Amino acid sequence: QVQLVESGGGLVQAGGSLRLSCAASGRTFIRYAMGWFRQAPGKEREFVAALNWSGDSTYYADSVKGRFTISRDNTQNTVYLQMNSLKPEDTAVYYCAAKNTLGIVSSTLSYGSWGQGTQVTVSS
Repeated sequence: QVQLVESGGGLVQAGGSLRLSCAASGRTFIRYAMGWFRQAPGKEREFVAALNWSGDSTYYADSVKGRFTISRDNTQNTVYLQMNSLKPEDTAVYYCAAKNTLGIVSSTLSYGSWGQGTQVTVSS
């Protein structure tokens, strides 16, 4: 398994940007597809974005497409989520996860390792 630690969350005004980072421990990071999910108060955890081991295949939820960009640096064992044009509805705790099954990228059930989350708050 891989251990994951997110950082980069914070408070930002609507229209602003944030860059989340997820640092992974272990030499097996390159084997994993990685994903970002988010969970707002009172709501279920939802898929945000994912990418394959090399980073050349990416996937996005419709709600963030064109505004968020997922990327990874396998030399640094890190995955990123660049978030632009943020909206108040993007407010949530953001989690990164390592995908260890052949399941669909947008399902939480496909991911076996999770970080502790980082809070993103977008004010109007």
